[in-house]
Amino acid sequence: MRHVAANALTILIVLGLCVAGAIAWGVQQYRAPGPHDGPRTVMIERGMGVAQIAEALDGAGVISDPLLFRVGVKYDGKARGMKFGEYEIPGGASMEEVAALLVEGRTVQHPLTIVEGWTVWQVAEALKGADVLTGEIERLPAEGMVAPDTYMLRRGESRQAVLDRMEAVQARILDAAWEARAEGLPLASKEEALILASIIEKETGVGGERPLVGGVFVNRLRRGMRLQTDPTVIYGITKGEGSLGRGLRRSELDRRTPWNTYQIDGLPPTPIANPGKAAIAAAVQPAETDALYFVADGTGGHAFARTLAEHNRNVAKWRAIERQRQAD
Repeated sequence: MRHVAANALTILIVLGLCVAGAIAWGVQQYRAPGPHDGPRTVMIERGMGVAQIAEALDGAGVISDPLLFRVGVKYDGKARGMKFGEYEIPGGASMEEVAALLVEGRTVQHPLTIVEGWTVWQVAEALKGADVLTGEIERLPAEGMVAPDTYMLRRGESRQAVLDRMEAVQARILDAAWEARAEGLPLASKEEALILASIIEKETGVGGERPLVGGVFVNRLRRGMRLQTDPTVIYGITKGEGSLGRGLRRSELDRRTPWNTYQIDGLPPTPIANPGKAAIAAAVQPAETDALYFVADGTGGHAFARTLAEHNRNVAKWRAIERQRQAD
């Protein structure tokens, strides 16, 4: 009996050593550098389980043993925390490092720039053309309610979710700007501030001019003068869908639309574009100025004037520049 017991104990010790050795080997393999030399892109689809994730990683050549990966992530508690998305796995990353990357959700980010002054229609077209996104756009924000910026997109995100995110950013910017507005503005609401900001955005691409342009429009609103700004006429023609592609005709300036500020008093009924943060700030905190007019000066900026006579001289200079350019 003693002999049998001793043999059994020996067997148990050997088995224990084998198990310990196997575990140590497994841990070493789990933490060892991966089989790939350079970065590899892997797509982890929404709803994938651990086994499917392991197969996807193995298929991309970034892990050496799917079974060992599954055991490893369950052992270190990462099995339930791995997130879907597109990942770039660094060359030589261990299975442990790959699992950590998936748990942290460090997916590949694809930039999409929404330009200041784009309309909601243009934003929607850009989202439709972003092939990393999925789904249809079911609801457009109101004109003006998309924040221009560079957004980082994850492959597989829905277009509607990204558009909703852009709208939420603009809402926060507008709320903060309205709270910090100057006193005595001829604006009844933050919605009117957004309309004015969109006109400022379309009137000048020179950042330093925005507060001054805002000051001119605020002065005109206070005096009951029509804004008489070409971009509002253009929006009345195109409704924000594409560009006009030519100069305005006299008949179009004379034609009454809800947006034509040559024909209507005050602000148009809606924004004419999505203004950036600086243009919104210029609408609610305009520069103090006596100017009531401005016109292009040929340098990309504008010449500002306090009187109509001074403005007419500036207009004559601009028309001379235009004639010279056409002649050249």
